[in-house]
Amino acid sequence: MVMTQRIAVLGATGSIGDSTLAILAAQPQLYTVYALSGYHRLDKLFALCQQFLPKRVSVPTAAVDDFAQRLRAAGLDIDVVGGEAGLVDIATDSQTDTVVAAIVGAAGLPSTLAAARAGKRILLANKEALVMAGQVMINAVKTHNATLLPLDSEHNAIFQCLPVAIQKDNTQIHQSDYGVRKLWLTASGGPFLQQSFEQMQQATVAEAVKHPNWSMGQKISVDSATMMNKGLELIEACHLFDLSEDKINVVIHPQSIIHSMVEYSDGSFLAQLGSPDMKTPIAHALSYPDRIDSGSQPLDLYALSGLEFIEPDLQKFACLRLARQAMQAGTQATIILNAANEIAVAAFLAGKIRLTDIADINEQALNDIQLPPLNEMADIEDILAIDKIARHLTGKLVANLWQS
Repeated sequence: MVMTQRIAVLGATGSIGDSTLAILAAQPQLYTVYALSGYHRLDKLFALCQQFLPKRVSVPTAAVDDFAQRLRAAGLDIDVVGGEAGLVDIATDSQTDTVVAAIVGAAGLPSTLAAARAGKRILLANKEALVMAGQVMINAVKTHNATLLPLDSEHNAIFQCLPVAIQKDNTQIHQSDYGVRKLWLTASGGPFLQQSFEQMQQATVAEAVKHPNWSMGQKISVDSATMMNKGLELIEACHLFDLSEDKINVVIHPQSIIHSMVEYSDGSFLAQLGSPDMKTPIAHALSYPDRIDSGSQPLDLYALSGLEFIEPDLQKFACLRLARQAMQAGTQATIILNAANEIAVAAFLAGKIRLTDIADINEQALNDIQLPPLNEMADIEDILAIDKIARHLTGKLVANLWQS
């Protein structure tokens, strides 16, 4: 008898949650939804509880009592926990087999790291876990025999194109016998690829979040528009695959058909292709090392009219340049960059700054925020302390810009 895998979906009400739960619903013989979490969309979370009947659910601390009462009134016996502690509790629960880490932003770091230290199978969509605490996270995975599988389409594509030995142990990427020369992250170029920098300066929120290929949340859509998303993915890839940033290239591929590539020393490029649908990498990670039906639309090769590859304009997309600089500088810089970007993106979404101001604020934060050196193996408390300071000081930069 095949035992079903018990899944905790942290960030269940977002786009990654939607795709994950669609796959889980279609494969009830393989997966059980053990736990869910949500933050803003509690009505949607409640509906998911009714549909999937999880044993546990995590909500904001202030909403625990009301949400629990609402579940009871509906005749649902579900344990409700709250806040960061609730997320950590679910991530480390002995009944949780797999944690889908899909919480956006720094808020997802503590529970993801806790899952690693609990030896869980982690399906990682939360970039910040590696951007802010890359070496700490990777060491926790190895020390506690956890499994870390990337959900981002780009990192998942690279993972699929690497030899099994490297999939099992990322340090094997340095063995010359495997011949890995470089990794190539593909980027769509976002909604402003064909527009000038001056046009980007006038971009509205509605224009910035309208991604040409992918359906994503507002924050990640803005990051795609500035190419900060690709910068964060570059930092993430360095940690996932144990490479320095100079071994990872970024190429704009507007069709989003090739999701990333591995370049080998014999001149070969191995690429993973597919329709731009997050269900494909999620299904791969859920079932690894096996394969299941993702429910995504198969790629129609006959319908492809051409594939383009464009070198990124680092003046127009300065955030990508800043991400490389931060990775070169070390963990403290990547924490500051991530925090500054979250604050700047929130300010843009609130109509306080222009889209192009995001890169300026990020660069100013990197240059101006002076803190004592951080040990690369610092614990999460030190990491979150730097994150908090960086957010506070970036908030001042935004306020000064807004008032000027």
